[in-house]
Amino acid sequence: MSRLPPDSLAYALLQAARIHTAVIGGQSLADGLLGRVDPVARPAVQDIAYGSLRAYGRGDFFLSRLLDRPLAADEVRALLLVAIYRVETRPDAVHTVVDQAVFAAAEVAGGNFRGLVNGVLRNFLRQQEALTAAAENDPVASAQHPAWWLAELQAAYPDAWQGIVAAGNTPPPMGLRVNQRQTSRDAYLARLRAAGIAGQPIDECGVALARPVAVEALPDFAQGVVSVQDPGAQRAASLLDPVPGSRVLDACAAPGGKTAHLLERADLDLLALDLKASRCRRIEENLARLQLQAAVKVADCVKLNQWWDGRPFDAVLADVPCTASGVVRRNPDTKWLRRAEDIASFAKAQARILEALWQVVRPGGKLLYATCSVFPAENGAQIGRFLERHPQVRRCHEEQLLPTADHDGFFYCLLEKHA
Repeated sequence: MSRLPPDSLAYALLQAARIHTAVIGGQSLADGLLGRVDPVARPAVQDIAYGSLRAYGRGDFFLSRLLDRPLAADEVRALLLVAIYRVETRPDAVHTVVDQAVFAAAEVAGGNFRGLVNGVLRNFLRQQEALTAAAENDPVASAQHPAWWLAELQAAYPDAWQGIVAAGNTPPPMGLRVNQRQTSRDAYLARLRAAGIAGQPIDECGVALARPVAVEALPDFAQGVVSVQDPGAQRAASLLDPVPGSRVLDACAAPGGKTAHLLERADLDLLALDLKASRCRRIEENLARLQLQAAVKVADCVKLNQWWDGRPFDAVLADVPCTASGVVRRNPDTKWLRRAEDIASFAKAQARILEALWQVVRPGGKLLYATCSVFPAENGAQIGRFLERHPQVRRCHEEQLLPTADHDGFFYCLLEKHA
């Protein structure tokens, strides 16, 4: 238990450091690490923890210059990283940050590192200009991405990799999807304006907010009028575009955003699958809020005998597991948890999923292959290999969305089965 007030910067720095320590130790932000934080402090802790993880390559570079030898106390090292991040992003309050970090250090390792934390941070302030200049000449520190990740991007996108990196280092935009069963996008935009929330229309039912807000501030969010979903993710439903009454499979469905979008567009006989019961409950909760219905089943989509009744599907969405390299700004732990060999591992699993799900598509039916990756081995190259194995398949549409100020990075390929 922390003795620090939950509304203090010291508490936020301490909790962000503990999250940072857990991630570098191998845990994922998706494991609910923020749920252990006092609700009062969660916005501040999330801002510091996520921001410092985006900038981990930079902070790690600074500590390599500021420490004479590696720190054995992982939480103390993480506290220094989050404090340096806060100093860089709040230059008007650097001395407050240092003082609060020392208070936080009293809660770590018996308080034995308070002097070290104070000394390192004040040394950083003295050397900040020179250290910042040095970081600009270090590839990992300046790009804030692992070296192998940068190499993949440079090889795939020689003219665009710097923009991808820059997008990955910024806080993500907040996109909304208006439930057109309940209201129109333009009508909801008017309601947002009345609530003092600025937004712009995107595509048929999307809204891009000028700045993120708490979901509780969104008009009638609890009533299912709107959902939070990146505009790039909204492409899936419009590309698959099943006709009303179709039998549809969403094979890797959690947390259910794309499932719900399909159902908002048309009445469908839809089956949503996911591996874990907890994730299936998330799907059901989202559908309930939106007043939508689908069959939801816990199953491995590759093991057809677990869930398939032999009746083919008119349309299949295969939003497959991937490196998530296109949404790294939302999941900043990913770029430090992933390894280069993970690309091949994911590609192998994706190929198995494609082969299994192709069996359940009816003749004349369609399958939409989707990832939130920008690595070609998971995307265009994966589809190329599939088409070599199945030359009769028709590729109807393929697109690679790179992350921009408006949307995250996604890959889509719509395939049609020969009738």
